[in-house]
Amino acid sequence: MAKKMALISTKGTLDMAYPPFILASTAAALGYEVQVFFTFYGLPLLRKDLSGVKISPLGNPAMPMPMPIPVAMQMLPGMESMATMMMKQKLKKHGVATLEELRDLCLELDVKFIACQMTVDLFEFDKSEFIEQCEYGGAATFMGFAGDSDICLFI
Repeated sequence: MAKKMALISTKGTLDMAYPPFILASTAAALGYEVQVFFTFYGLPLLRKDLSGVKISPLGNPAMPMPMPIPVAMQMLPGMESMATMMMKQKLKKHGVATLEELRDLCLELDVKFIACQMTVDLFEFDKSEFIEQCEYGGAATFMGFAGDSDICLFI
């Protein structure tokens, strides 16, 4: 019987989008059956277009910067876009796959993506914005799988 890994993705910033896709694709490549439950701010990671995913330097004290930037400056307009651009350049320079590539790899490896129906309703998302390969369900849908998983992570 294959091992199972259950992930809960709750954040949709660039830095928090990578862990669920990397862990899910790696586990699936190792033969695990994997499901990812996307809820609240993690749900936008199922949108067809991921180009709007950004990183925020504000409130992220561990983020390595080329030079120390005071917190007050991190609030200035354009800092989020600048930090996102810098991070994307760093990812590319080091040959790290894009979010789209990682998500596609997960789908190729049969990782199951579950979009939280309650969150879809709460934030009045239009399902046409999301990739066709995701399923919709509530916590109970996911808990059936997570309860039998070998690894369950909240990201």
